[in-house]
Amino acid sequence: MNQKKKSDKNGSIKSVLPSVWVRVFTPCSSWPDKDEFLDVIYWTRQILGVLLGFAWGLIPLQGFIGLASFCLLNVIILYSYTSAFQKIDDEEFGGIWELLKEGFMTSFASFLVTWIMVYSATHFD
Repeated sequence: MNQKKKSDKNGSIKSVLPSVWVRVFTPCSSWPDKDEFLDVIYWTRQILGVLLGFAWGLIPLQGFIGLASFCLLNVIILYSYTSAFQKIDDEEFGGIWELLKEGFMTSFASFLVTWIMVYSATHFD
């Protein structure tokens, strides 16, 4: 990944990373700040939870199949993003389990609220 160099007031050269938005969609991006990448995972899960809740409410999925498919898709998508797209060494973050559980419960709550609201609005009189 190309990093630009920028000199500060003292004349020392600093490396300037592209914005987070650019790095999110660029494969194999550099993430020197680990919390920044964990924030990306957290907010990606929130968006995914709302989108899947909306889709499950429109389809209409019910019961355990909806819950299990959300959990499975959520984990598969985030694992694929971190390991295949970004090629992150999960040991830098405390193992794959730490990455997979980052923001999962709040994503699950967002999913449930969206799923229930959309399902109730579209399939009941």
